[in-house]
Amino acid sequence: MKISEIQIIPIKPQNGLVAFAGFVLDNNLYLGSIGILTRPEGGYRLVYPTKKVGLRNINIFHPINKEFAKSIEKEVIKKFEDVMKKYDRYDEIDAR
Repeated sequence: MKISEIQIIPIKPQNGLVAFAGFVLDNNLYLGSIGILTRPEGGYRLVYPTKKVGLRNINIFHPINKEFAKSIEKEVIKKFEDVMKKYDRYDEIDAR
């Protein structure tokens, strides 16, 4: 499994949601609209898109096993943290 072209779109934090992510899997499939939320105990978690059908929320896509989910989470959150560090640097420059 190869994750590439990770895109992070930071948003104004709302109910724990801090950004959206997308990436290319194995150079063949783009997966997007993945929410990045803060964890109450610290850190971040990923939430995959769903569609409301009647009273039910149907998963559009999601990892099927923990190992795969953890590897995606690790790479996406690393990219998110890198992007946020860049924003922090710009804020420090603007504050001067």
